[in-house]
Amino acid sequence: MNWLLVAIGGALGASLRYAASLYLFKSAQHFPWATWSVNLFGCFLAGVFFALSQKYPVLQQEARLLLMVGILGGFTTFSSFGLETWQLLRQGQHGLAFGYAMSSVFFGVIFLAVGFYSVQQVLKH
Repeated sequence: MNWLLVAIGGALGASLRYAASLYLFKSAQHFPWATWSVNLFGCFLAGVFFALSQKYPVLQQEARLLLMVGILGGFTTFSSFGLETWQLLRQGQHGLAFGYAMSSVFFGVIFLAVGFYSVQQVLKH
């Protein structure tokens, strides 16, 4: 059953990521805005879910497999991030590659923390 939850969630997450790549920032030619945005939003959602799972332990089992491992695992994409960074480096756009990599990591952690602490504050009231 656990495998099925991850598989269903992964299919949903990957489909959402594909839709985002089609509809977000179509005119972006250099910076990979769609992957960057999806990864930051995924980090935010991971923070939200983690905070909720701390408050509601029922979310630490099957729901975690479906939502975190499946949907968010399929939605966010480290392999695309790596490929796009590599392509920028190969094109000689070293500054853009560095900015993409550093901003993804920095803002990813920030977005995760904002999601986590926002939900914690709401749950306290």
